[in-house]
Amino acid sequence: MISRLVKRALDLSASLVLALLLAPLLFGISAAIALSDGRPIFYRQRRVGRYGKQFDIVKFRTMRSANQTSSANQASPVTLGENDDRITKIGMKLRRRRLDELPQLLNVIKGEMSLVGPRPEALKIYQETRERYSDDWRKVLTVRPGVTGPDALLFKDEGLRLTAAEDPVAYYKEVILPEKLAVQKGYVRERSLGLDIKTLLRTVRILS
Repeated sequence: MISRLVKRALDLSASLVLALLLAPLLFGISAAIALSDGRPIFYRQRRVGRYGKQFDIVKFRTMRSANQTSSANQASPVTLGENDDRITKIGMKLRRRRLDELPQLLNVIKGEMSLVGPRPEALKIYQETRERYSDDWRKVLTVRPGVTGPDALLFKDEGLRLTAAEDPVAYYKEVILPEKLAVQKGYVRERSLGLDIKTLLRTVRILS
């Protein structure tokens, strides 16, 4: 099992290097969003991190603001894949390649996230399921959440499942979330430097 100090040192150094290398891409995406959809460029959402500490996850904005869409899902904490009409044209392209997640390097640098770990859950979903899955949450929240992780790879197409559900939010909380928590607990139990490297390589392979 990788120690927290070693993992944190690797996260920090790798994130700083990646941020520098990807600076032209990050600038280009920012300009594209500003030119096509205006501001804000970034989207922040309250998430739950290690030991239940709350933080604001940072992503490139891929959705229209509430006053730009008549979607009945405006306040939904889950996204219905490519069928969610809140997603902008450029946002769709970013989501397909997961490029909207790149600003989370800032969350890693700040120590709120790790490059690899369980994906952080939206605060609203966590609060509504904290009692129901208390033992699961207690184990999962002993580590920093990740930009990518085994659960992110396994559930990359969850939007398709949510689209087919009669009540997407209820389906997420009652079906998908327990499945995710099981995978996340497996990561917490088996985490190692080798597993993190393997997960990062799989992520790059899927997105390339």
